[in-house]
Amino acid sequence: MMLLEHDAKSLLGENGILVPAGVFVDSAAAIEAASLPPGPWMVKAQVAVGGRGKAGAIRAADTLAEAAAHVAALVGTKVRGRPVHGCRIEQRVTGMRESYISFSVDPAGMGVRVLMGEQGGIDIEKIAERSGGIRSSVAYDKESLREAVRSLSAGAPGALRRALGEAGQALAEIVWKFEATLLEVNPLFIRDDGSWVAGDAKLAIDDNALERQPALKSFFLERRRAYPEVALKLEEGFDYVLLNADGQIGLVTTGAGLSMALVDQITAAGYRPFNFVDIRTGQFRGDPRRLVQVLRWIAAGAQIRVVLVNIFAGITHLGEFARLLVEALRLVPEMRAPIVARLVGNGQAEAESILSASGVVLETDLDRALALALEHVPDARGGRNV
Repeated sequence: MMLLEHDAKSLLGENGILVPAGVFVDSAAAIEAASLPPGPWMVKAQVAVGGRGKAGAIRAADTLAEAAAHVAALVGTKVRGRPVHGCRIEQRVTGMRESYISFSVDPAGMGVRVLMGEQGGIDIEKIAERSGGIRSSVAYDKESLREAVRSLSAGAPGALRRALGEAGQALAEIVWKFEATLLEVNPLFIRDDGSWVAGDAKLAIDDNALERQPALKSFFLERRRAYPEVALKLEEGFDYVLLNADGQIGLVTTGAGLSMALVDQITAAGYRPFNFVDIRTGQFRGDPRRLVQVLRWIAAGAQIRVVLVNIFAGITHLGEFARLLVEALRLVPEMRAPIVARLVGNGQAEAESILSASGVVLETDLDRALALALEHVPDARGGRNV
């Protein structure tokens, strides 16, 4: 889970990393009540994506009026498809050298990729490659991270060597402490005396590790408005992500890999999936609550035309799932879209018997089930597929 820059910097600051002073505001009107640091400022749209500068979502402000105008212009827009709900206004840093440090999990190499650059900015990996600043796939343990920092910073000149070494060691501690999958500081501002400031920060946390991270778990629950999917997973015990508020096809699926593949298949066919969900049927234990909750979320979609259920059962008994699905549909009368279910596995015959009188269209072949679902969805020309 990628944190907003404001939250990442707050976390870094709480752990001894110097960052530019700043505040979060969700509207131009909120600036009056905010305790802004001395200007001039940078106004940064808070979305968990890269490339904000190129997208015009990071702007300089010399006066409060300029800052307010930038916030008003940014809040409510989208940056690379992500809605902007607020901005960080922080003290502008000038007259310092810019460099770069990052730690990122390398799944293929089964370790961590550590990268340093003597200059920051865009296209940083190309810059670092030219300067020999890449160290790939060190083991994900504290001493290996520290050694990578020592090795990479050793060749830098003077004050830069000191700053990269000190900052790298401090950031490596945070990576290890919070089980981060990404920590990138670009730019890392460096003074002539070797002191430094983290000018920007990208921090991603493995949400599967949050049960071992009580402070982070509490943080995500408190900031549920900014991280609704993580808060939902922590509270409900399964993954649900709204992909497209104007999506046409609601999904009730289990298995993260199969669910993502189905989302990709629907998208490739030119249609809009409403949601991703790994509902984890093995944890139902006779309770339809998860199904009820997901169906209610889907029913709230303004453009929903059909719901596709895809359950490949191993441990799960499909007879039990079918009974819970029928019960959930009874408890969610607002769900008026047709239901197409592809069920395969343990208890399949019993499930077919239960669903035969429910109005649910049952199909065992996924491609055929998807085709049946798409018959209910307008095609790209606005007509219906028949």
